[in-house]
Amino acid sequence: MKTELLYLLLTALLTALLWVPVVIGYVTSRGVLTAETYKVAPTSPLPDWVNRANRAHGNAVENFAPFAAVVLVGQAAGLHSATTAACAAVYFYARLAHAVVHISGTGLLKARTVLFTIAWAAFFVYTVELLRHAF
Repeated sequence: MKTELLYLLLTALLTALLWVPVVIGYVTSRGVLTAETYKVAPTSPLPDWVNRANRAHGNAVENFAPFAAVVLVGQAAGLHSATTAACAAVYFYARLAHAVVHISGTGLLKARTVLFTIAWAAFFVYTVELLRHAF
């Protein structure tokens, strides 16, 4: 398996697992769903970390598709380089750290924004690398 596909797989796994803290938060805050709560969702407030976990999951889902598209286009075109491999790795680790920082709620050094920007830059450089070979 190419490095880029490995990091795409790991990013998919991360994205798929980020709902787990949300569910744990819901259950510990509101209890296990009952027949009644299946009909009408509870509206009691959730702890801040649960809301942050939910936003971290949503953010990961929103950012997964563009990254996956770029990696898959590169694979289909047979374009692999040290740059694309490094970008895929940086993207994954930045997204992993972003999720941890987002859920923790730390605002230290604007870490969440910095990590998001690092992941975006890796995506952008990856895209430019593919476009460079397309023309």
